[in-house]
Amino acid sequence: MNIKKNILIISPFFFPEPISTGKFNTDFAIALQKKGHQVTMLCYHPFYPDWKIKQSNSKLKGIQIIRGGSNLIFSNKTTVRRLILEFSFALFILRKIRKHQKNKDIIIPIFPPSLAFLSILPFLNKKIRKVGMVHDLQEVYSLDKKRFINKVVHFFIHNIEKKCYNSCHKLIFLSKEMKERAKDLYQLEEGILEVQYPFVTINKDKETNNLDYIFKNNNKHVVYSGALGEKQNPKKLFDFFNKASVIIDNVSFHFFSEGEEINKLKKNSTNSNIHFHKLVKKENLVELYNRSDVQIIPQKERTAEGSLPSKLPNLLASKCKVFLITDPNSELERLFIDNNLDFVTTNWDTTLLIKWLKKILSKDVDFKHQNKIAQRFFTIDKMIQKVVS
Repeated sequence: MNIKKNILIISPFFFPEPISTGKFNTDFAIALQKKGHQVTMLCYHPFYPDWKIKQSNSKLKGIQIIRGGSNLIFSNKTTVRRLILEFSFALFILRKIRKHQKNKDIIIPIFPPSLAFLSILPFLNKKIRKVGMVHDLQEVYSLDKKRFINKVVHFFIHNIEKKCYNSCHKLIFLSKEMKERAKDLYQLEEGILEVQYPFVTINKDKETNNLDYIFKNNNKHVVYSGALGEKQNPKKLFDFFNKASVIIDNVSFHFFSEGEEINKLKKNSTNSNIHFHKLVKKENLVELYNRSDVQIIPQKERTAEGSLPSKLPNLLASKCKVFLITDPNSELERLFIDNNLDFVTTNWDTTLLIKWLKKILSKDVDFKHQNKIAQRFFTIDKMIQKVVS
């Protein structure tokens, strides 16, 4: 018999955020509510991907949503706006935690950000079970940066995340690599660590027909869709698209994204065969994936252990070819190879990537097999069970 829990989730990213952690948190909260648990969400008004607050009164049935950050202004500088997010969200959570921790059985901080959880640790009721969920290891992305300010930021990231992670009764990581790296970095006890891949969130039975104006020509379509930041290696990804468009005939290349990085690429692009689009609405995702001949999943060199792309389950559950660019011997490379998934490479050399793309475009893929793998590894029920048990 499953005992229903009263659960508090804290993360700035939530419905109706269109991408990444926002969508994950939304689907996760809905799934908990559908299982009969009471869910309260402490979050910000939507601001991603352009880092501008868009006040929202949107509601979700059965979920109490407490929003903050309505008057927040972010900087254009990446490091500064991350600091603004960390400190402002910590102050927001400090103001709200006394009221909203009452009668709660479980609190789920979604990392990152981390400072908010650290700030409320002294004030949390000792009876509340703390179950952290780790989406990204921020320390991994700061290791290669040499500037003094980056070293200072890295120092604080390490110490804050170490304290937060070691204060949880349980930690759930979205990949084994993340778990092992965090265990080594922060001296975590194996007994509190769990691994659960992200889950399929699309409804394959509800495919729209709203993107015909984009895919109307007879070309094949190579697509990157979703958040585009440093960990996706945007400059090298664009260089790949740019050179491939000259060498491979009858192929159109697309970016479906928004934010600072995509604006830079768009501003400097003179290639008429590379097309830039806004993020599609959630209801159009199935159509986008199925109309894409190839969807690219790029990971910057030496960052694979920092996160696992949350869109991977949805892509595998769709009818598109998936081209993964990752680190040698990474968890995702092994997942693809061990389960006969096409296609994966561990080299960012543009010439080699173009050769791979030619091969992918000419080869048939067993989409039923892809979907079978998606259903085997990427399920929401296993994640919920690990959270509430």
